[in-house]
Amino acid sequence: MDNNVTTSAPLSKPIEIYVFVDPLCTNSWALQPLLRRLQVEYERYFTMKIVLRTSLTKTNLGCFVNSNDAEACDKNHPAFPSIALKAAEFQGKRAGFRFLSKLFEYAYLKKRNVLSYSVLVEIAESICLDVDEFVLDFSSHHVVRSLQVDLHLANEMEVEDAPSFVFFNENIEDEGLKVNGLHSYEIYEQILEEMVGYEITPDAPPTLDELFQLFDSLSTKEIADIYNIPEKAAERELKKLLLLQKIERLPLSNMTLWRKRRLH
Repeated sequence: MDNNVTTSAPLSKPIEIYVFVDPLCTNSWALQPLLRRLQVEYERYFTMKIVLRTSLTKTNLGCFVNSNDAEACDKNHPAFPSIALKAAEFQGKRAGFRFLSKLFEYAYLKKRNVLSYSVLVEIAESICLDVDEFVLDFSSHHVVRSLQVDLHLANEMEVEDAPSFVFFNENIEDEGLKVNGLHSYEIYEQILEEMVGYEITPDAPPTLDELFQLFDSLSTKEIADIYNIPEKAAERELKKLLLLQKIERLPLSNMTLWRKRRLH
């Protein structure tokens, strides 16, 4: 994916991006295709950290501070999705990204109740996390502290809404550039170029096979945008992989998702 790196580009990634999201916010879900495309085209220029910006209060977390078992809490709780995401992140940054992606899929496409502890465990299973470890971390003091760090970061950077971006360059004396709300892909592209300080060039997209190694499930529109082709053309290419039994189709009420075929 780095074949297009120009000689003017530094070897280290000059930009750090903090992306503040709320798992229960539809705009945060709508941001996901933009984040994925940024990663595919420009990841050599930045590192990204997902930070939770939720409206949860300390009382929402109280049941975990004095409990060693999530079963002692309500089976459904507004804090559960945020806590589950932090628990997933303990198994690696990529695990956190994948969990958030699947959480959005369950909430907004499959219309499942992601406030439910059992549904969150099901999500962990579906992306092949170590479920025993996930369950232990879910009700640990560490996960609460990790969530409190995110809330502290949001306050420190004066981030009041989700989604929001905060861009930092290599000069530690420069303030971060904060971008609130959801904008077009071209806006984020332009800001990234301004922060880098020279013209940035997108990497050539990976093959479809490689793309499905990066992301668990993708919509036809996401794939069309990444390859800059019409949705009809994207669907034709996807159907070829479907016939080869490399991927499978997940028809949902308002869109179709595609994912790498699983061996049962």
